[in-house]
Amino acid sequence: MNLEFLGYVAAITFSACGSALGTGAAGMAAIGAWKKCFVQNRPAPFLLVAFVGAPLSQTIYGMILMNAILSAANTDPSAKLFAGVFGGIAIGMSAFFQGRAGANGSDALAETGKGFGNYIMVVGVIETVALFVMVFLLGTLK
Repeated sequence: MNLEFLGYVAAITFSACGSALGTGAAGMAAIGAWKKCFVQNRPAPFLLVAFVGAPLSQTIYGMILMNAILSAANTDPSAKLFAGVFGGIAIGMSAFFQGRAGANGSDALAETGKGFGNYIMVVGVIETVALFVMVFLLGTLK
């Protein structure tokens, strides 16, 4: 097994693990928020699905990084390993915390019925971390 392969696998694996944790956290909170609405005989906001699905995009960023590692012809193998491992972890952490923020947004929106724009902006700012990591690493893999 070579270092390039480990970097390749790490990029998608760590980012996808973060997406799974993030969507899980946001999904559980959305279900709880909907339950509160149903118990109080109030409409359950479908918009909570946006919070649940937001961390999934980091898996795509991990796949893009994975493909860049695979196709980077003149890059040192250890650089590919580090890009995959640390890039995948950073992208995955972004997904995880995006899900946590979405979980809090779900609870707040279901309780108050207000603030969706504010909550989704926070989720977007957290997404930016993953985008920056991916773009900056793509620039190093040539």
